Amino acid sequence: MFTAVKLQIALNSGSEVPRRAFGELFLNPFNRIHKCAKVWYCWHVDNGILVLDPTMTAEVIRALNSTLRRRILTLLFEREMNINQISDQLAIPQSTCAVNVQLLEKAGLVRTFQKPASKGLQKMCTTTCRQIVLTLNDSEDRGARNTIVREMPVGLFFDFDVKPSCGLASTEGLIGYNDQPESFLDTHRAKASLAWFADGYIEYRFPFERHLNSRMLSISFSAEICSEFPQHNDSWPSDITLWVNGQDVGTWTSPGDMGDRRGHYTPKWWEDYSTQYGFLKTWTITEQGCMIDGVAVKNTTVRLTNLKIGEPGGFITVRFGIKKDAEYHGGINIFGRGFGNYDQDIRMVIELAI
Repeated sequence: MFTAVKLQIALNSGSEVPRRAFGELFLNPFNRIHKCAKVWYCWHVDNGILVLDPTMTAEVIRALNSTLRRRILTLLFEREMNINQISDQLAIPQSTCAVNVQLLEKAGLVRTFQKPASKGLQKMCTTTCRQIVLTLNDSEDRGARNTIVREMPVGLFFDFDVKPSCGLASTEGLIGYNDQPESFLDTHRAKASLAWFADGYIEYRFPFERHLNSRMLSISFSAEICSEFPQHNDSWPSDITLWVNGQDVGTWTSPGDMGDRRGHYTPKWWEDYSTQYGFLKTWTITEQGCMIDGVAVKNTTVRLTNLKIGEPGGFITVRFGIKKDAEYHGGINIFGRGFGNYDQDIRMVIELAI
């Protein structure tokens, strides 16, 4: 029998072996995120994760207790689709498809909306969250924690050292000039929603208010990122490392610079042949160690106390970059609000015990 602090459930087209990390069970985590609807049976929604009270999950359990409905969720995880497209893809009658989509929508797992078509409007479907978390701890334990969330716009970096190909873009257009590192000094950089460079690093400073009566349990940083290649290249690996207060907290290998389809939030002016979206990656540091998307980082001794958060200075430095001795120097794209698949900037989450 397996007992965990929380059970984390998600679906995608892959088939991974369940893995346990620091009191959680992870099953095939999504790589896509949408804002989650606040439905009656969930007690918390954060960062596209639907968190459910174990006594109030009947609608979700019923919705997931169907191979067909799970296949529909898998399709909608990949892209938005209408009822006709879903039924054709799964070779099922449209009436059967419509009924099952309605059940998923009632459970808060699918959202439908109207979208212009060649003749009038068409009803489109999309997923509402990337993960479903069923908490097994009691409400008393949940009440003993407090969460601080801060977001840093992509363009508000403090330091950088980048190599071409490189550039900055806002939701309205390019900032400065392509492949000119000097453009990272442009006074309009604060508006940037996308930054890219072939090698080097970019560094941010997050403000930190010292909570004298609180003990920090964990700190995490999430961002939508991928490799960098002129225009795009879906098979262009890159070893992307995150440093927090100068400490290496883990390297993730991006599979490529993704441009096979348009990003969910990518602005219309951005060319189809250029980078479109990335992967939402989360680095977490606790007293037990470091994790990337809930999986323990190997060969690291960094712990929360090593970061020396709260010492004089009043800020936390966060650096995204490529190590000089990295196996894959494939560059970095960092997406913010208005670009890619995830409507967020670089996010810091601090969990405190109170």
